[in-house]
Amino acid sequence: MSVARYFSRSVLMLFAIGLLISSGCSSSKPAVTTPTTLATEGYAKAEKMYGNKDYDGAALTLESLLVTSRATALEDHVLFLLGKTYYNSGQYLLSSEIFTRLLKQVPSTPYAQIAQFLIAKSHEKLSPHYALDQQETVKAIDQFSVFMDLYPAPDASKILSDVETYRELLKINPENPLYKERYQKANTELAKVDTLKYAEKAIPVLRDKLAKSAYTIAQQYVQLKKYKAAVIFYDEIIKRYSDTGFVQQAWEGKIDALIKRKKWFEAGQVIDQYLQLYPLKLQYMKGMRDKIDQNLKKN
Repeated sequence: MSVARYFSRSVLMLFAIGLLISSGCSSSKPAVTTPTTLATEGYAKAEKMYGNKDYDGAALTLESLLVTSRATALEDHVLFLLGKTYYNSGQYLLSSEIFTRLLKQVPSTPYAQIAQFLIAKSHEKLSPHYALDQQETVKAIDQFSVFMDLYPAPDASKILSDVETYRELLKINPENPLYKERYQKANTELAKVDTLKYAEKAIPVLRDKLAKSAYTIAQQYVQLKKYKAAVIFYDEIIKRYSDTGFVQQAWEGKIDALIKRKKWFEAGQVIDQYLQLYPLKLQYMKGMRDKIDQNLKKN
């Protein structure tokens, strides 16, 4: 065998061995893990924990994704699930903060309506006993009002009709994808109607709590014989909470406090206003009216 031929065969063998080594290394090389892949896997893990009511585990996992999911398709999913996790674990201050963050960072999110509702619900949950500071009660009213302004009630009768229609159609053809899609959409819209009904009922209850809080403070000032301060709180109820169950009591308390302060002329004016609103109370007010008239004559 010539030297040239031997040399040529040696080069080919070395080249083949090199290819095999390269191929072996390439096939054993692990797949590249990107931040997006890690975020997707982490979110799937958190979803499973949330479904199993492991809220602490879900929260820890989702918190670790807040940075890596930023400005990705997962961003609003992570924030929304984290907000729900906090809400369902009773951490209402945190749930409110996360839902608010979601609306600021991803204003176009499809979760916007339910997020706004849950912000209001979070503050409602934080609303304390009427004798305590009512800051959270005020926030709940404000957030429910924002919710109702942003998402006015749809035609509930049409939605109910759609739900019933597609429910019946699915009985006939349960595998029809269009029926499934429209039935799900109709049920989603029906759930939105329910949230609006909830908000409509929640606001009067919360306002009544604020009125009761003010009335309790007024009564405390009366007990301390600080009638001028009591009138300030009675006036707050009359002006701001005239739609609550405490407004009539506030009028009567104000009249009584003015009489005790011997503000006869002002008390008489307030009685006139009171009787315009409650004419059936004429006999009830007769004793106070007589007392006022007698003292006005003296002066």
